[in-house]
Formats: sequence, C-alpha cells, structure tokens
Amino acid sequence: MTGFTNSGFENDEPVKPKVGFEPDTASLREKVILNPGEKWRILKNITIISFAFMVQFTAFQGTANLQSSINATDGLGTVSLSAIYAALVVSCIFLPTLIIRKLTVKWTLVFSMLCYAPYIAFQLFPRFYTLVPAGILVGLGAAPMWASKATYLTQVGQVYAKITEQAVDAIIVRFFGFFFLAWQTAELWGNLISSLVLSSGAHGGGSSSSSVNNTITAEDLQFCGANFCVHRVNGHSNLERPPEHEIFEISMIYLSCILAAVAIIAIFLDPLKRYGEKRKGSQSAQELSGMQLLSATFRQMKKPNQQLLIPITVFIGMEQAFIGADFTQAYVSCALGIHQIGFVMICFGVVNAVCSILFGSVMKYIGRTPIIVLGAVVHFTLISVELFWRPSPDNPIIFYAMSGLWGVGDAVWQTQINGLYGLLFRRNKEAAFSNYRLWESAGFVIAYAYATTLCARMKLYILLAVLTLGCVGYVIVEILYRRKQRKVKRQEKDEFDKKEKEKEAEANKTGIDSNINGLPVSVEETDDELDDLEEDIIVTHF
Repeated sequence: MTGFTNSGFENDEPVKPKVGFEPDTASLREKVILNPGEKWRILKNITIISFAFMVQFTAFQGTANLQSSINATDGLGTVSLSAIYAALVVSCIFLPTLIIRKLTVKWTLVFSMLCYAPYIAFQLFPRFYTLVPAGILVGLGAAPMWASKATYLTQVGQVYAKITEQAVDAIIVRFFGFFFLAWQTAELWGNLISSLVLSSGAHGGGSSSSSVNNTITAEDLQFCGANFCVHRVNGHSNLERPPEHEIFEISMIYLSCILAAVAIIAIFLDPLKRYGEKRKGSQSAQELSGMQLLSATFRQMKKPNQQLLIPITVFIGMEQAFIGADFTQAYVSCALGIHQIGFVMICFGVVNAVCSILFGSVMKYIGRTPIIVLGAVVHFTLISVELFWRPSPDNPIIFYAMSGLWGVGDAVWQTQINGLYGLLFRRNKEAAFSNYRLWESAGFVIAYAYATTLCARMKLYILLAVLTLGCVGYVIVEILYRRKQRKVKRQEKDEFDKKEKEKEAEANKTGIDSNINGLPVSVEETDDELDDLEEDIIVTHF
C-alpha cells in the first residue's frame, strides 16, 4: 500500500494509477539537470526546428496554393487537398500519441516530414489515383509531425522558463511566435518560387502581367469575387493549366526542399530526451498500452475548455482553406491570372510572419485578449468587404492589401490559440495538440468539401457564422480561466497563512471558508492551473 490518494486529479490524468503504483518512479520523474548556459542550446534547437519547418512548407504551401488553379479539371486539386485534411482528422485521433511513444519526438518529426515527398512528386503526373493517395499519406504524417513540434516547443519552453526564471506561459507563446515567424515565411519563399517560374514562362506572358489581363472580358470578370462558382467558369482564359515543363521545374525545387528539411531535423536537432522526454506529467512518459494511448485524444475532448475551443479551432482551418484555395481562385486567378497567385500570397506570408513574432512578443505586455480581439475585428471586416468587393485587374493593390490583412488575422489565431492550448493542457500536451490539429483539419475538410459546390458568397457567410461562434467560445474559456486563477491565488494565500499561524488558521477555518465570496477554499487542480511539472527541472550553478 503506497498511500496514493489524490481525488483532485480524478478524471484528469490519462489513466488512473494502478494498485502499487508509485508516482515517483524513474520512468515518471525523469530529472532534468541543466546549467544556466543550456538556454543557448535550447534557442539553437528552437531555431533548427523552425528553419526545418520553413523549408518543408516552402514546398507544401507553394504547391497547395496552386492546387485549385493548376489542377482545376474535375476539381482534382481541391479533392487532393480535401484528402489530406480528411486523413489528418483520422490521424489526429489515432496516431500522434502512439507514434511519439514508439519513435520519440525527434524521429517522429523525421518520419512524418518524409511523408510529404510523394505528394510533391506526383504533381508531375496529376491523376485521382496518384494525388489522392499521396494526399492521404501527407495527412497521416501531418498529425504526428505537428503534435511532435508542439510537444517539443512546449516542453523546452518549460525548461527555458525554469532556467531564466520567467513565466512559463509567456515563454511558450514567445517560442510559438518565433516558430510561426519562420513557418509563415514559407509562404514568401514557396510563392516566390512558383511565381518566378510561371511568370518567366509562356503562361506568364514572358514579360508583364498585362499580356494576360488584356484577354479578360467583362463577362469573365462578373463571375469573379463573391459571385465566383466553379461550375460557371469553364473556358475562363485565366484558369488554364501552365505548361508541363514549368510544373516539372517547380516540383523538382519543392521536392529538394522536403528532403533538405528532413536532413536538417535528423542531423542537427537535439532529442527531447535531453530535456526530460519522460518527465512527470508528460503523456509520453506514461507506460501505457497502445489502446490507452489511442484513447487519450478522446479523453481530451471531454474537457470543457477543449469543447469550448472547438469552434475557433475549426475556424482557423476554414479561414486558411479560404485564403489558400478560394481567395486564390475566385479573386486572384479569376481577375489577375494564375501567375500572380504567388506574388499576392507572398504579401500574406510576409505580414503573417512579422505579426507572428510581434504578437508573441507584445503578449506579455498587453495580454492575450486584446490581440485576439484584433484578430476577430480584422477577419469580421475582411469577410464583410469581400462579400461586396468586385475584383478587377485595374486595381491590383487591393488584392495585396486583402491578402496582407488576412495574414494579420491568421497570425493572431496561430500564435494565441496554440499558446492557449499549451497553457491550458500542460499535463496532456500530445493529446491536446492532437485535438488542435484534429479540429483545425476538420475546418479544412469542411471548407474543401463544399469548395466545388457552393459559390464564394455562401462560403463567406459560413465563415462569418463559425467565427462568431468561435469568439463566443473563447470568451467563455477566458472567463473560466481567470476565475480559476483567482481561486488558486486565494488558495495559495490561505495555505501560506495556515503555515504561519497553523493553530489560528485551524480555529478560524470555518470563517475563512465562508468569507471568500461564498467560494470554497479548496480548488480542484486540473490542466488549467499551474502544476508541479517544473519541480523535475534542476538548475545547477557551477
């Protein structure tokens, strides 16, 4: 009999302790002994993982942004993207915790990133029986990859915060901000590659964009923007597939990027074991069976905060799908031409990258809520404007402005909601970030599912509805989180007073319990509050 009783963690841990289980075993309490100079190595690892993802998504984002235009026949490009995110939903449920447990975080990254290579290669032979299976492979690999990345950033963030004696939540958000700064620049490089190749070739006219735009008729333009419907644009002069030699050149460049990213992670990234991959509280530390690991993601969905964050997480997927497929096709390709997609999306990527690092840095000064309010206002405004805006090649600056502002909104959601997941669910990071990727992917799947059947106007109305619901859910989460923080502070103060005056505290316990706004002193500790994960990090000063 070990005397293990702690009802405060009931239904909160991945599994309940077995009889005879001692929570302080080596497997669950792997000590991390580091010196203060380790912070520079941590920053090196953050830089490596961020750079590798930038190279990886230079290839994938550049390819994805072209799918709805270069593989428009029978909606092949959009169907392949839908296959990616449908597989990603399944993968998020079943694979991340199991694969991370078997391969460790680092090698899960290597294996998962390699899954992107076939999809890039099959752009040379685009058929339903090549692109769709390759897209499914991307989706299956993406969930473990993103869960591993988030786990790595969150765990080393905790170590870095302990070494530097800074707030954990601020460090985690800052690391995510730096990561998304690098990741979002992939939009710049990927789109720059595609645009330079296409603009220099026959499809781009070889000289200026006006050579293509001169062929656009008023009849063509009236079906652009919110009026765009896929089934109405057969024969549109701006939506023809580029020459095959240009597709070959782009695909070879992108395939090289994928292989380079895999090599960077495999060679230069330190294993997470260095920072306590099996520390107490890390789900990867649990000696669980395969089925228990698979069920961890489902258990995560039972938590109220997770349920409330589902709508805004779905919106994040839907708004990315819209800017990457619908905006590029219905607005940019339709009015300016396929060869201009990359240039317009570069603006999205640059603004997104700058705002990602900016929001990650200013969050500690102004808090999370004002930044999220900014993102909501930006997206509400943009969606409303796009409902009435009639795109025209005579005003190209508007396309860049809309793309850049969309990047502002996306940067808000990517940094703040990822950081919020890391803060709220620190005991079950793998399952939490699997849920994030699952519901974000569900947003992609929903958006791509109706991509070829609904017109752009209806898609914008759906975005408005989901954004509204998501903002309501976030507000409730924020209220609940702040209420719990106040309870924890009161509990800490009461416990301190009891230690100072144990006899008086015991004598006045009833009075204390009844004078704190009618709330009990005892507060159940959950994933939402600061836990004791940091006590396994030992900083030596020698």
